[in-house]
Amino acid sequence: MASPDLLSPIAIWLGAGLALMVAEAVLPGAFLVWLGIAALGTGLLELAFGLGFELQVISFAALACIAVGCGLALRRKVKPNELNMPGSGLVGRPAMTLGFVGRQGRVRLGDSDWEARLIPDAPEVKPGAMLRVVGLDGTVLVVRPD
Repeated sequence: MASPDLLSPIAIWLGAGLALMVAEAVLPGAFLVWLGIAALGTGLLELAFGLGFELQVISFAALACIAVGCGLALRRKVKPNELNMPGSGLVGRPAMTLGFVGRQGRVRLGDSDWEARLIPDAPEVKPGAMLRVVGLDGTVLVVRPD
């Protein structure tokens, strides 16, 4: 096989694939990467088999459908509550009571003080008592006695 020149179909497909992947890194969203993978695949098929123009277009369309389908399948596996949310790492951690008036108060979690609220059926707590974070309500920790 001869090396491809700059205007050969191989170079165009590979260049388009790389350009789409770079655009994906710069622009928001997650769609161009799949088209970039399809273009790279088409370039590799052209390199291996020397496809005509019609087969290049058909292979790009088929690879694009497959790649986008794989991307959608991967996206469905991620549940919104499993994403890296600001407070997702706090649930389950221990906290020490600093002071409560009724159900509202402040706790020490790690090296920070947080506003906190006891769960509805929890007994009142005294300063120094250990609590467990069970959820978040905005920036207020929802806690229960440990």
